[in-house]
Amino acid sequence: METKAFQRIYTQLTGITKATVSLRAQGVANEELAMVHGRLAQVVKIMGDVVTLQVFSGTEGIPTNAEVVFFAEPPKLKVGDDLAGRFFDAYGRPMFGDSEIEGEPREIGGPSVNPLRRKQPSELIATGIAGIDLNNTLVTGQKIPFFADPDQPFNQVMAMVALRAQADKIILGGMGLSNDDFLFFKNVFENAGALDRIISFVNTTEQPPVERLLVPDMALTAAEYFAVEKKEKVLVLLTDMTLYADALSIVSNRMDQIPSKDSMPGSLYSDLAKIYEKAVQFPDGGSITIIAVTTLSGGDITHAIPDNTGYITEGQLFLRTDSDTGKVIVDPFRSLSRLKQLVIGKKTREDHPQVMNAAVRLYADAANAKTKLENGFDLTEYDERALKFAHDYSEKLLAIDVNVEVDTMLNTAWQLFAKYFSKTEVAIKNELVEKYWPVN
Repeated sequence: METKAFQRIYTQLTGITKATVSLRAQGVANEELAMVHGRLAQVVKIMGDVVTLQVFSGTEGIPTNAEVVFFAEPPKLKVGDDLAGRFFDAYGRPMFGDSEIEGEPREIGGPSVNPLRRKQPSELIATGIAGIDLNNTLVTGQKIPFFADPDQPFNQVMAMVALRAQADKIILGGMGLSNDDFLFFKNVFENAGALDRIISFVNTTEQPPVERLLVPDMALTAAEYFAVEKKEKVLVLLTDMTLYADALSIVSNRMDQIPSKDSMPGSLYSDLAKIYEKAVQFPDGGSITIIAVTTLSGGDITHAIPDNTGYITEGQLFLRTDSDTGKVIVDPFRSLSRLKQLVIGKKTREDHPQVMNAAVRLYADAANAKTKLENGFDLTEYDERALKFAHDYSEKLLAIDVNVEVDTMLNTAWQLFAKYFSKTEVAIKNELVEKYWPVN
């Protein structure tokens, strides 16, 4: 950032930690930017005249007489149509030597939309992944996370959603991406010819962890521009929110704040809610939908990060490896979209709700049959058919590599019903059975 006349400059630090510095200063605002010994920093705490700044690139090598220059403004992002098809770092600067964006600077991290300006979500956002569109349909303006173990291919799923989702703009916020994952996203987007509608803000593992705190706000500021100014349907993909929370913990611990559950800061809930509550459906057509990844430690869903996330968001999507097919699926038992009833059977075909319920019920019968088999009990003829159905259901509908339209998903489910069960066993309304049951 450029130095301006009459900027406040200080040269005496009163405290230094691995992520923050403190000094006595007057007339400083919260979230204001500053330059500390040539490194970008942001005000995170003000107690009287003692100001604490988080230094994004770390404090190693900063002396106690370092020069601190305050800029009297919070972080900003230049927004405009030129954002599309570009990769940016955590500060909103173009990567790969691209030219600067010509646009209007907007403050990042602003408040969420007034509830009076919101519309109840009612538009389907199809991803092409049957485990989502068939069983846990997403709605524009929804906020929902993927819960996944670190060894699951969640970034590959995010890339597939970005390419398949029926949205005007896709905005990726990558936090703590490995270089392999970063190059994977870049190559997939370029090879698919989809860069014209994708915008990426990226922090990699080799970059300072504290920089990750800027990425969601940068992504959502860009999303607000396209949703409000252009009235477009925007899908924001954030990965990985666990690494974002870890960065929050780093700053909190270095400020000597008393940690809460699992060493997370006491403000974790509000920090996460500030991001997720940016999801909105506007009355005039624009919308922001948020899909985020929250990695689990040893599958522990009671950890503070997924626990708080579950209270804020409108459901969750679970990834797991199916033991029968060996494929990664969207688990129909542990996944839930709380807003799906707003679109299934209304924006999709009339048989969608009953096909979804019947398929999951029959899949549950197969799970019971598997439990019987594991405990040495004999299986009935119905159990045998249920197990075969579950295998095909996982392979043809739940697997994340299945990419079909919603009507094709429904037709596939009807074909599986007819292959393994009678009409009465499926237990769907007669008028729907007569209309959609396969002839052969």
